[in-house]
Amino acid sequence: MAKKKTDNTAEIGFEEQIWKAADKLRGNIDASEYKNVVLGLIFLKYISDKFEQKYQELVDEGEGFEEDRDEYTYEGIFYVPKEARWETVAAAAHMPEIGKVIDEAMRKIEAENDKLKNILPKNFARQELDKRRLGEVVDLFTNVQMAEKGDTRDILGRTYEYCLAKFAEAEGKNAGEFYTPACIVRTLVEIIEPYHGRVYDPCCGSGGMFVQSAEFVRRHAGNINDLSIFGQESNPTTWKMATMNLAIRGIDADLGSCNADTFFNDLHKNERFDFILANPPFNLKDWGGDRLKDDPRWDYGIPPEGNANFAWVQHMVHHLNATGRMGMVLANGSLSSQSGGEGDIRKALVEADLVEGIVAMPDKLFYSTGIPVSLWIISKSKKQAGKTLFIDAREMGTMVSRKLREFTEEDIAKVSKAFDAFRDGELEEEKGFSKVATIEDIAKQDFILTPGRYVGIADVEEDDEPFDEKMARLTGELAKCFEESNRLQEQIKKNLEAIGYGI
Repeated sequence: MAKKKTDNTAEIGFEEQIWKAADKLRGNIDASEYKNVVLGLIFLKYISDKFEQKYQELVDEGEGFEEDRDEYTYEGIFYVPKEARWETVAAAAHMPEIGKVIDEAMRKIEAENDKLKNILPKNFARQELDKRRLGEVVDLFTNVQMAEKGDTRDILGRTYEYCLAKFAEAEGKNAGEFYTPACIVRTLVEIIEPYHGRVYDPCCGSGGMFVQSAEFVRRHAGNINDLSIFGQESNPTTWKMATMNLAIRGIDADLGSCNADTFFNDLHKNERFDFILANPPFNLKDWGGDRLKDDPRWDYGIPPEGNANFAWVQHMVHHLNATGRMGMVLANGSLSSQSGGEGDIRKALVEADLVEGIVAMPDKLFYSTGIPVSLWIISKSKKQAGKTLFIDAREMGTMVSRKLREFTEEDIAKVSKAFDAFRDGELEEEKGFSKVATIEDIAKQDFILTPGRYVGIADVEEDDEPFDEKMARLTGELAKCFEESNRLQEQIKKNLEAIGYGI
């Protein structure tokens, strides 16, 4: 096998290149369908590159071990049989049977690697998938070469995440099943600070919480191997997506041997965790609560049958260890609802001194819904006992399109630094943004946790302009606006008369 050339041309804009090529593939296929095609190809390219890098090292050693499976699995590298290697796929890129070649490659890789059994997509030969365009995407991937320092994991990992975001945008309302916007995940991770220990997500989607936890450790010069990842996902397609997403990032995770319903088949029933991060389905109605009334997880009250919000909260609290900390996304109704006993559960959580902080987020952060959400930060071992930090971030964020807002790096830093200062007992409260409340303060608000009730309204900057001068200036500006309006009306009339439509 020839040694690959070094090529650093693929880093910039490659994600967008892949997306544009993927969009061509769509044709009459739903986004939810061709998503698996593109993400499957990214994964195939990744494991082939990793394999070929190790293969070349073994060839250079000259001991003849380059086809020994154990040489690869020992280092956590997936073994790729000859017929499934990228050079085989690339050679068939412009042949009518390219789809069959890719499907066969996926089958052979699964046969050689138990962790990937029944995970990889094998639908590339389908009739409705344009084989010419499929070949063009294969060509794009072929041009991503090993970097001199490291490998293609960063490029392909970024591309995987980028495509997940774009697919979420394309799917809109259905995207919530597999994708939580990265800015929300980043905010939770920066507040929870999972440096080392066991991390759990009971509704992990495509694994974004785990990816950002690993990135957090890397940014703070930690060791990714200090994290142990556990998760669960009920949707079979999304569970496969998560497995591929984590593998492409080099993250070893226990997501169970299959997809499963967290409430009825808790795959990590006897485990306790240092950190829990989750974005459960909002206000889930048909979750089976009528069959779980005596469940041991309901330490703070039986959750209502018609809404799973506090079932998720209690499931996660149940899985925290004695010093564990968790962050989750919930619809804002959970902050104040009194129906179905939710107010009593919320009161019990506060009185148990578990609620470390609540962050009210702005609206339009999700592809799937425009409703605003809140972040719940819960801790079994609060540094500030008896106190809760409330943050109102509803006015923060930047609109990146007519329908979508993004929480910026500066926004994330402001919120996470407030939590750091709060934990250290050094927070300077900011009216309209942050407030520390005691359990007694919260009791006076009937245990409603809406941040706006606590932080108040920000002070308006003083205006030193004298009233008479301001009125003279404003009326002058208004007169100019009227003059411009009259001028435009006359111009419109003349234009209409010119084409025979006088008014």
